[in-house]
Amino acid sequence: KSNSFEQLCINYCNEALQQQFNLFVLKNEQEEYEREGIKWSFISFPDNQDVLDLIDKKGAGIINILEDQCRAPGTTDKTFINDLYQKLSRHKRFQADYRQVGASKFAIIHYAGVVEYDSEGFLEKNRDDLPKEATELLLSSSNTFLKCLGGIISQPGEIA
Repeated sequence: KSNSFEQLCINYCNEALQQQFNLFVLKNEQEEYEREGIKWSFISFPDNQDVLDLIDKKGAGIINILEDQCRAPGTTDKTFINDLYQKLSRHKRFQADYRQVGASKFAIIHYAGVVEYDSEGFLEKNRDDLPKEATELLLSSSNTFLKCLGGIISQPGEIA
């Protein structure tokens, strides 16, 4: 089985949910026990903020690199994965051994374990352009807002 862009998005959501659970249930509950003087044993739990940063950090995360690649002319999945290798190879949660590099793959050490991703299709799936017919329908609408929305969407190279 090959994991792609969709699985990265799902795993990112799982990481964010795990972080929320850790912070708002475990950490806050332990702080409340302490405030109330309840005897308890401290439960240590790993912080996965570094995984979230690897995926979504502004200017340096996988999603930001992907967005930059989608905006630049002439980019491909190969230019995307090479950019990841160049910018993220030193991140402790990012893996790309010789086999993975040869196959345009990478791995992330998630909270739940290591997951390998195949970069093929990442750019196309992230662009996920609206079908031309849908844009034309918006442009032909008598509703001013919908017509304006169609105009914004139909501008090539523009990111809303």
